[in-house]
Amino acid sequence: MQVQLHRPSPTGLHAGAPRTFIQPLPEIVQLVAAEMAEAERQLRESLASTVPAVAEIGRYLAGAGGKRLRPLLTGLGARAAGHAGPIARLMCVGELVHLGSLLHDDVVDSGIERRGLPAAQRVYGNPGVILTGDFCVARGLAIAADEAGLTAATGLARTVAAMSEGEIQQLLNAGRLDLPVADYYEVIDKKSASLIAWCASAGAWAVGNTAAADALAEYGRQVGLGFQIADDVLDYIGKRTLTGKPRGLDLAQRKPTLPLLLALDRVDGLRERLAAPPADEELDELLVLVRDSGAVTDALRCARQHVSDSLTALAPLPDSPAKRALVALAHHLVERTR
Repeated sequence: MQVQLHRPSPTGLHAGAPRTFIQPLPEIVQLVAAEMAEAERQLRESLASTVPAVAEIGRYLAGAGGKRLRPLLTGLGARAAGHAGPIARLMCVGELVHLGSLLHDDVVDSGIERRGLPAAQRVYGNPGVILTGDFCVARGLAIAADEAGLTAATGLARTVAAMSEGEIQQLLNAGRLDLPVADYYEVIDKKSASLIAWCASAGAWAVGNTAAADALAEYGRQVGLGFQIADDVLDYIGKRTLTGKPRGLDLAQRKPTLPLLLALDRVDGLRERLAAPPADEELDELLVLVRDSGAVTDALRCARQHVSDSLTALAPLPDSPAKRALVALAHHLVERTR
């Protein structure tokens, strides 16, 4: 297999721009700022390979930036659970698995752009990108076992399996305007929330704090559900979603997200108008119809309820700066829709 390594002129981080962390919450990031910087170094090191193409493809996506939400959650969760030792290497595990899933997703979805750059498979081709995605996931699993032990590594393996199931279910649900809301939740639970839950709890597993691990996993799961719903809401009200997609893309693809599923039961004739993909000139009108139905407001209310549930899950943990940061982060990830 020959992998083409020609890529476009560097932009963003490649051109020396600062990395995009979770902002504007410097007081949260500051709690684990040194660990975040070291985790970034560890991430780059973990993408090294004796096969130059693997390192090139992995670093192409990693170097394009990103929120680094998963390392941040791992760092804060570890400190909230009483982990006082080095955690930077563990913090990069979730990001490695996330990178692998993004590489796979862009092949599956024939993606055009990711983080402001051409999607990796448009630069390097499908075979190399798929295999590099496998490499990222495998490297993450190995580090999880080294840093947090068998229980954490086994949990991550189950998480990766759930993510794969969720992606397949999402493909099967494409264009299904009769999709039950429960089925939508099952997809986002597996595809998005499961990894966030693992990241939040990984540090607790590393120190054998089972009670904290359970609490942090539920916190992460609820945060992940709320974050994904908020991202789906932004498809209808923002210029770009939390994950960087242009507004209206989900609706144009008739993707059955929570705002659309709620609107379909409220707007007469909407289901019939979406029997086929809408024309570009219809999109703005359809976005207004969904918003005016109250579906977007109600979906955001659901996201906020998940934040509330995440804070309930955290209640057993003792008060600490890290716990308070987790509370603030949960609110921030949903309220960024404003």
